[in-house]
Amino acid sequence: MSAQPPGTASPARFVAVVPVKPPAFGKSRLGGLGDDQRRRLAAAFALDTAAACLAARAVGAVLVATDDAGFAARLAALGCVAVPDGDTNDLNSALRQAASEARRRWPDLEPVALCADLPALRCEDLDEALDALVPGGPSFVADADGVGTTLYTAPHGEFDPRFGGGSREAHLAAGALEVRGALPTLRRDVDDLDDLRAAAVLGLGSRTAPLVQELGLA
Repeated sequence: MSAQPPGTASPARFVAVVPVKPPAFGKSRLGGLGDDQRRRLAAAFALDTAAACLAARAVGAVLVATDDAGFAARLAALGCVAVPDGDTNDLNSALRQAASEARRRWPDLEPVALCADLPALRCEDLDEALDALVPGGPSFVADADGVGTTLYTAPHGEFDPRFGGGSREAHLAAGALEVRGALPTLRRDVDDLDDLRAAAVLGLGSRTAPLVQELGLA
């Protein structure tokens, strides 16, 4: 897939759909940290991810699905639309429901699902990936390890994400096209402390960076 020429402007044509676990239950694999530290990091990751989506040229709206009412208010203050998580037991089902709500609110915008644990995400990488899409079908971006998925998009009628273990292969098997290119900050999701250190090398967002410094993790 080839991106548009540098400097080519395009109208916002996507709605970012971001599922967010209540921060109290997020990032259980950040070993060696207390519950409050994990909660604060999970919240910062999600806020920085959402902020990067809001700043992306190709994104016209950000819809976050979360069951944490207090955190939903923080996301709304940032500029997102927050709705309840439709299915806390099944991420892909929750994403499909959130995409349906996005279609009701913004019928002209195509849904693009992103993980909420991309604290180094830069809007330039997100725009590059979205500019590179072949219209009319599902596409995805693999994570830095080449096993999982950090972004999935498809027209509403074909929106059928396969997040979970081995999701890169699952998306390929379902006929989705893989977006190539470096896209380092879009691929760098954070599940554990090694991931967080790798993200810090790329440059963390404005909410995660000072927290990482405060907790002595960088």
